Amino acid sequence: MITHEWANQFARDWIDAWNAHDLDRVLAHYTADFEMSSPYTAKFAGEPSGTLRGRERVRAYWQNALTQFPDLHFELTGVFTGADSIAIHYRGVQGKQVVEVLFFDATKKAYKALAHYDRE
Repeated sequence: MITHEWANQFARDWIDAWNAHDLDRVLAHYTADFEMSSPYTAKFAGEPSGTLRGRERVRAYWQNALTQFPDLHFELTGVFTGADSIAIHYRGVQGKQVVEVLFFDATKKAYKALAHYDRE
């Protein structure tokens, strides 16, 4: 079971890693075969299904996004817990509000992430 305390610490570390533009540190939060779904994968990764599988495919997608948005900065606004998942609410690129839902395995590494945006 995920505690609210653990979820808050995870979210703070995750946001800090993104704000440092440190992809190795960001990716350390995930399993090697994790799955990432986002409406932006078509634009930045050429994946019309919206879902990428595997750390290296996601790394390339996120590296491209960091190149497109070199001033990327996330502001944490909320953390919500589930039994084996958390939802991180933050203000992201271009002021968009984002909710990412991450599902965790027994080692507390995320194996699946779903990104939701308030607008395109």
